Amino acid sequence: MNFIIEMLPYFLLIFVRFTSFFLIAPLFSMRGVPNQFKIGLAFFITLVAFTSLSVEEPVLLDAYYILLIMKELAIGLALGFTAALLLYAVQIAGAFIDFQMGFAMANVLDPQTGAQVPIIGHFKYTLALLFLLTVNGHHLMLDGVMQSVQVFPVELTTFSVEIGDITNFITTLFFEMFMIALQIALPIVGALFLVDIALGILAKTVPQLNIFAVGFPIKIFVGFVLLLLTMPIFFYLLQILFEKIVISMSQLIKLLGGT
Repeated sequence: MNFIIEMLPYFLLIFVRFTSFFLIAPLFSMRGVPNQFKIGLAFFITLVAFTSLSVEEPVLLDAYYILLIMKELAIGLALGFTAALLLYAVQIAGAFIDFQMGFAMANVLDPQTGAQVPIIGHFKYTLALLFLLTVNGHHLMLDGVMQSVQVFPVELTTFSVEIGDITNFITTLFFEMFMIALQIALPIVGALFLVDIALGILAKTVPQLNIFAVGFPIKIFVGFVLLLLTMPIFFYLLQILFEKIVISMSQLIKLLGGT
Protein backbone atom coordinates (compact mmCIF):
# COMPACT_ATOMS: atom_id res chain seq x y z
CA MET A 1 0.00 0.00 0.00
CA ASN A 2 2.83 2.38 0.83
CA PHE A 3 4.45 1.58 -2.52
CA ILE A 4 1.25 2.54 -4.36
CA ILE A 5 1.05 5.85 -2.51
CA GLU A 6 4.71 6.59 -3.24
CA MET A 7 4.36 5.78 -6.94
CA LEU A 8 1.08 7.70 -7.40
CA PRO A 9 2.77 11.06 -8.25
CA TYR A 10 4.89 9.30 -10.90
CA PHE A 11 1.78 7.66 -12.33
CA LEU A 12 -0.08 10.97 -12.47
CA LEU A 13 2.74 12.63 -14.42
CA ILE A 14 2.58 9.96 -17.12
CA PHE A 15 -1.21 10.30 -17.09
CA VAL A 16 -0.91 14.06 -17.71
CA ARG A 17 1.40 13.49 -20.69
CA PHE A 18 -1.00 11.05 -22.37
CA THR A 19 -4.10 13.11 -21.58
CA SER A 20 -2.60 16.31 -22.99
CA PHE A 21 -1.53 14.36 -26.09
CA PHE A 22 -5.13 13.25 -26.67
CA LEU A 23 -6.31 16.86 -26.47
CA ILE A 24 -4.72 17.80 -29.80
CA ALA A 25 -3.58 14.62 -31.58
CA PRO A 26 -5.42 13.50 -34.74
CA LEU A 27 -8.36 11.11 -34.26
CA PHE A 28 -8.19 11.27 -30.45
CA SER A 29 -9.03 14.99 -30.32
CA MET A 30 -12.19 14.73 -32.42
CA ARG A 31 -15.33 16.12 -30.84
CA GLY A 32 -17.16 12.89 -31.59
CA VAL A 33 -14.87 11.03 -29.18
CA PRO A 34 -16.35 11.30 -25.64
CA ASN A 35 -14.14 12.87 -22.99
CA GLN A 36 -14.79 9.88 -20.73
CA PHE A 37 -13.29 7.63 -23.40
CA LYS A 38 -10.23 9.85 -23.75
CA ILE A 39 -9.62 9.89 -20.01
CA GLY A 40 -10.22 6.15 -19.68
CA LEU A 41 -7.93 5.35 -22.59
CA ALA A 42 -5.23 7.61 -21.18
CA PHE A 43 -5.58 5.91 -17.80
CA PHE A 44 -5.17 2.36 -19.13
CA ILE A 45 -2.30 3.29 -21.46
CA THR A 46 -0.63 5.07 -18.55
CA LEU A 47 -1.08 1.91 -16.50
CA VAL A 48 0.65 -0.12 -19.23
CA ALA A 49 3.48 2.40 -19.50
CA PHE A 50 3.89 2.57 -15.75
CA THR A 51 4.14 -1.18 -15.30
CA SER A 52 6.73 -1.47 -18.08
CA LEU A 53 9.07 1.10 -16.53
CA SER A 54 11.62 0.54 -13.82
CA VAL A 55 11.33 3.39 -11.34
CA GLU A 56 14.38 3.80 -9.14
CA GLU A 57 13.28 6.77 -7.05
CA PRO A 58 9.70 7.94 -6.48
CA VAL A 59 8.66 11.47 -7.38
CA LEU A 60 8.03 13.64 -4.35
CA LEU A 61 5.02 15.86 -3.86
CA ASP A 62 6.95 19.07 -3.27
CA ALA A 63 7.03 22.55 -4.75
CA TYR A 64 8.64 21.27 -7.96
CA TYR A 65 5.76 18.89 -8.64
CA ILE A 66 3.67 21.70 -10.17
CA LEU A 67 6.54 22.41 -12.55
CA LEU A 68 6.68 18.73 -13.49
CA ILE A 69 2.96 18.76 -14.27
CA MET A 70 3.37 21.83 -16.47
CA LYS A 71 6.33 20.20 -18.21
CA GLU A 72 4.35 17.02 -18.93
CA LEU A 73 1.43 19.08 -20.19
CA ALA A 74 3.73 20.97 -22.56
CA ILE A 75 5.38 17.77 -23.84
CA GLY A 76 2.05 16.06 -24.51
CA LEU A 77 0.69 19.10 -26.34
CA ALA A 78 3.91 19.43 -28.35
CA LEU A 79 3.76 15.79 -29.45
CA GLY A 80 0.09 16.07 -30.40
CA PHE A 81 0.69 19.34 -32.24
CA THR A 82 3.53 17.76 -34.23
CA ALA A 83 1.28 14.91 -35.37
CA ALA A 84 -1.70 17.17 -36.11
CA LEU A 85 0.36 19.77 -37.98
CA LEU A 86 1.75 17.27 -40.47
CA LEU A 87 -1.67 15.72 -41.04
CA TYR A 88 -3.14 19.15 -41.76
CA ALA A 89 -1.02 19.09 -44.93
CA VAL A 90 -3.89 17.10 -46.44
CA GLN A 91 -6.31 19.97 -45.83
CA ILE A 92 -3.84 22.46 -47.30
CA ALA A 93 -3.54 20.30 -50.41
CA GLY A 94 -7.33 20.22 -50.63
CA ALA A 95 -7.41 24.02 -50.38
CA PHE A 96 -5.06 24.26 -53.36
CA ILE A 97 -7.30 21.93 -55.35
CA ASP A 98 -10.47 23.78 -54.33
CA PHE A 99 -8.98 27.05 -55.53
CA GLN A 100 -8.27 25.61 -58.98
CA MET A 101 -11.63 23.84 -59.26
CA GLY A 102 -13.58 26.95 -58.28
CA PHE A 103 -14.68 25.68 -54.87
CA ALA A 104 -12.73 28.28 -52.90
CA MET A 105 -15.90 30.00 -51.65
CA ALA A 106 -17.76 26.76 -50.87
CA ASN A 107 -16.64 25.72 -47.39
CA VAL A 108 -18.09 23.21 -44.95
CA LEU A 109 -18.08 23.09 -41.17
CA ASP A 110 -15.40 20.85 -39.70
CA PRO A 111 -16.99 19.09 -36.69
CA GLN A 112 -13.56 18.54 -35.14
CA THR A 113 -12.44 22.17 -34.97
CA GLY A 114 -15.69 24.03 -35.55
CA ALA A 115 -14.06 26.07 -38.34
CA GLN A 116 -14.91 26.47 -42.02
CA VAL A 117 -12.71 24.23 -44.19
CA PRO A 118 -12.55 23.62 -47.96
CA ILE A 119 -14.78 20.88 -49.39
CA ILE A 120 -12.06 18.84 -51.09
CA GLY A 121 -9.69 19.47 -48.19
CA HIS A 122 -12.21 18.08 -45.72
CA PHE A 123 -12.89 15.12 -48.00
CA LYS A 124 -9.21 14.26 -48.29
CA TYR A 125 -8.66 14.81 -44.55
CA THR A 126 -11.49 12.36 -43.78
CA LEU A 127 -9.92 9.81 -46.14
CA ALA A 128 -6.58 10.38 -44.42
CA LEU A 129 -8.11 9.68 -40.99
CA LEU A 130 -9.78 6.50 -42.26
CA PHE A 131 -6.54 5.37 -43.86
CA LEU A 132 -4.73 6.19 -40.61
CA LEU A 133 -7.03 3.77 -38.81
CA THR A 134 -6.64 1.16 -41.54
CA VAL A 135 -2.84 1.04 -41.34
CA ASN A 136 -2.87 1.31 -37.51
CA GLY A 137 -1.32 4.75 -37.60
CA HIS A 138 -2.97 5.56 -34.27
CA HIS A 139 -0.98 2.69 -32.78
CA LEU A 140 2.20 4.26 -34.13
CA MET A 141 1.34 7.59 -32.51
CA LEU A 142 0.63 5.88 -29.19
CA ASP A 143 3.90 3.99 -29.52
CA GLY A 144 5.66 7.32 -30.08
CA VAL A 145 4.27 8.74 -26.84
CA MET A 146 5.10 5.48 -25.06
CA GLN A 147 8.69 5.71 -26.30
CA SER A 148 8.85 9.31 -25.12
CA VAL A 149 8.23 8.16 -21.54
CA GLN A 150 11.25 5.87 -21.79
CA VAL A 151 13.51 8.27 -23.70
CA PHE A 152 12.51 11.38 -21.75
CA PRO A 153 11.41 10.27 -18.26
CA VAL A 154 8.82 12.30 -16.41
CA GLU A 155 11.10 12.95 -13.44
CA LEU A 156 13.51 15.05 -15.52
CA THR A 157 13.19 18.73 -14.69
CA THR A 158 15.70 20.26 -17.12
CA PHE A 159 15.68 20.78 -20.87
CA SER A 160 18.92 20.73 -22.83
CA VAL A 161 17.33 22.30 -25.90
CA GLU A 162 18.34 25.64 -27.37
CA ILE A 163 16.06 28.22 -28.96
CA GLY A 164 17.82 27.83 -32.30
CA ASP A 165 17.20 24.08 -32.33
CA ILE A 166 13.49 24.56 -31.62
CA THR A 167 13.27 27.22 -34.34
CA ASN A 168 14.95 24.94 -36.87
CA PHE A 169 12.67 22.05 -35.93
CA ILE A 170 9.48 24.11 -36.31
CA THR A 171 10.71 25.65 -39.57
CA THR A 172 11.55 22.22 -40.96
CA LEU A 173 8.17 20.89 -39.82
CA PHE A 174 6.29 23.66 -41.62
CA PHE A 175 8.44 23.21 -44.73
CA GLU A 176 7.77 19.47 -44.82
CA MET A 177 4.05 20.08 -44.29
CA PHE A 178 3.83 22.42 -47.28
CA MET A 179 6.02 20.17 -49.43
CA ILE A 180 3.77 17.17 -48.76
CA ALA A 181 0.71 19.32 -49.46
CA LEU A 182 2.26 20.44 -52.74
CA GLN A 183 3.05 16.85 -53.73
CA ILE A 184 -0.54 15.79 -53.03
CA ALA A 185 -2.11 18.71 -54.91
CA LEU A 186 0.39 19.13 -57.77
CA PRO A 187 -1.04 16.51 -60.21
CA ILE A 188 -4.56 17.94 -60.00
CA VAL A 189 -3.54 21.59 -59.79
CA GLY A 190 -1.16 21.20 -62.74
CA ALA A 191 -3.79 19.50 -64.88
CA LEU A 192 -6.39 22.13 -64.04
CA PHE A 193 -3.87 24.84 -64.91
CA LEU A 194 -3.55 23.26 -68.37
CA VAL A 195 -7.34 23.30 -68.61
CA ASP A 196 -7.26 27.04 -67.84
CA ILE A 197 -4.73 27.57 -70.62
CA ALA A 198 -6.90 25.59 -73.06
CA LEU A 199 -9.98 27.61 -72.08
CA GLY A 200 -8.03 30.84 -72.53
CA ILE A 201 -6.98 29.80 -76.03
CA LEU A 202 -10.56 28.78 -76.78
CA ALA A 203 -11.84 32.16 -75.57
CA LYS A 204 -9.48 33.96 -77.94
CA THR A 205 -10.32 31.64 -80.82
CA VAL A 206 -14.10 31.73 -80.39
CA PRO A 207 -15.03 35.10 -78.84
CA GLN A 208 -18.75 34.37 -79.14
CA LEU A 209 -18.44 31.47 -76.67
CA ASN A 210 -19.39 32.27 -73.09
CA ILE A 211 -16.25 30.83 -71.52
CA PHE A 212 -17.46 31.39 -67.96
CA ALA A 213 -20.58 29.28 -68.53
CA VAL A 214 -18.55 26.49 -70.11
CA GLY A 215 -15.31 26.70 -68.13
CA PHE A 216 -16.58 26.07 -64.61
CA PRO A 217 -18.44 22.81 -65.38
CA ILE A 218 -15.45 21.56 -67.38
CA LYS A 219 -13.00 22.32 -64.55
CA ILE A 220 -15.26 20.67 -61.97
CA PHE A 221 -15.69 17.57 -64.15
CA VAL A 222 -11.95 17.31 -64.85
CA GLY A 223 -11.20 17.89 -61.18
CA PHE A 224 -13.42 15.04 -60.00
CA VAL A 225 -12.00 12.70 -62.65
CA LEU A 226 -8.46 13.56 -61.56
CA LEU A 227 -9.40 13.06 -57.91
CA LEU A 228 -10.44 9.52 -58.79
CA LEU A 229 -7.37 8.80 -60.92
CA THR A 230 -4.89 10.17 -58.39
CA MET A 231 -6.21 8.20 -55.41
CA PRO A 232 -3.34 5.63 -55.54
CA ILE A 233 -0.78 8.47 -55.48
CA PHE A 234 -2.67 10.10 -52.61
CA PHE A 235 -2.58 6.98 -50.42
CA TYR A 236 1.08 6.40 -51.28
CA LEU A 237 1.92 9.92 -50.10
CA LEU A 238 -0.15 9.31 -46.96
CA GLN A 239 2.14 6.40 -46.06
CA ILE A 240 5.14 8.73 -46.33
CA LEU A 241 3.25 11.31 -44.26
CA PHE A 242 2.51 8.84 -41.46
CA GLU A 243 6.16 7.78 -41.34
CA LYS A 244 7.16 11.45 -41.15
CA ILE A 245 4.77 11.95 -38.20
CA VAL A 246 6.45 9.18 -36.18
CA ILE A 247 9.94 10.41 -37.11
CA SER A 248 9.08 14.00 -36.18
CA MET A 249 7.71 12.95 -32.79
CA SER A 250 10.92 11.03 -32.10
CA GLN A 251 13.04 13.99 -33.18
CA LEU A 252 11.08 16.30 -30.88
CA ILE A 253 11.69 14.08 -27.85
CA LYS A 254 15.42 13.85 -28.58
CA LEU A 255 15.51 17.60 -29.13
CA LEU A 256 13.96 18.30 -25.73
CA GLY A 257 16.82 16.57 -24.00
CA GLY A 258 16.10 12.88 -24.19
CA THR A 259 19.09 10.58 -24.18
